[in-house]
Amino acid sequence: MFSKKPARTAPHTQQVKAMANSTFSVFGADIRIKGNVAASADLHIDGHVEGDVSCTSLVQGESGEIVGGVTAESARLSGTVRELVVLKSARIYGDVHYDALTIEQGAQVDGRFAPRAVADDQSSVVALAAS
Repeated sequence: MFSKKPARTAPHTQQVKAMANSTFSVFGADIRIKGNVAASADLHIDGHVEGDVSCTSLVQGESGEIVGGVTAESARLSGTVRELVVLKSARIYGDVHYDALTIEQGAQVDGRFAPRAVADDQSSVVALAAS
C-alpha cells in the first residue's frame, strides 16, 4: 500500500561531484590572483597571477601572466614570461623567448633561447619536465 520511491540525486549534486573529480582547472583572462596557487591537477592560466604556481601540468595562455615561480612536471608557456630560471632538474624541449634568464648547471635544453627584444615570434611554447 505504501511504498517508498528511491531518492533521486539532484542534478546540481551530480555536477558538484563531477567537478570535485575534475583534473583540470582554468583561470580565465578576467582573473587576477595575488598569492600562491597550488593545484593537485592540471592548470590553465589565461589571467594574471602574482605569486608562485605549483601544479602537475601548467598551460599558460597568450593572455596569461605569472609573476612568481612555477613548479610543474610539464609546462606550456605562451603568455608573458618576465624571468625564467631553469633549475638543474629541468628538461626543456622547444624555443624560449625571455626578458631575463638564469640556467642552473646540469639543466638539459633541446631548443634555443633568444631575448624577447630580438625574438621575431613572441608566442613561444616551452615544455618543462622535472626528472
